[in-house]
Amino acid sequence: MRSASITRATKETDIQATVALDGTGAYDIVTGVGFLDHMLEQLARHSLIDITVRAAGDTHIDFHHTTEDVGIALGQAVRQALGDMAGVTRYADVHLPMDEAMTRCAVDVSGRPFLVWQVEFSKPKIGDFDTELFEEFFRAFAMNAGITLHIANLYGTNCHHIAETCFKAVARALRDAVALDPRQGQRVPSTKGRLGD
Repeated sequence: MRSASITRATKETDIQATVALDGTGAYDIVTGVGFLDHMLEQLARHSLIDITVRAAGDTHIDFHHTTEDVGIALGQAVRQALGDMAGVTRYADVHLPMDEAMTRCAVDVSGRPFLVWQVEFSKPKIGDFDTELFEEFFRAFAMNAGITLHIANLYGTNCHHIAETCFKAVARALRDAVALDPRQGQRVPSTKGRLGD
């Protein structure tokens, strides 16, 4: 099983993250940020990647450091679990509907990190969670996972639904992109013979 564990400790946060790419979508997530926990549970369940996260952070200030650093740790764990990326499907995309909202996500497991974020929220907060932090999470995740990640909300009015479609869309695209392609065998899916540069 392709899996990895990361520990990240700073003066702002202390995080342990474990992923198993060939899992069943099991999760055990406690970050101290309720809405982030809910979104990460969606990420695990719909990607079929097992995710465990334990995070302690300076949430008495705000949720920024915890959210970003969880993205960093999870991204590093995914990158480590991917290894040399031999045999992965590499590309995937999905349109994810939830009630009135629709989000498109495309992923390239390339080793070359990039985020395109085309998502707007009509409100600055969902509960006590700042909606601007979703972009921070996905940027941290993409940069540290070494993936190209495009997320675009096509329409929607409910901010909770918009956020949830983003996480579920990433989950479904990531599920397909990191899957091993039996036709690929142990080849790296690139004419260069390697990924990451």
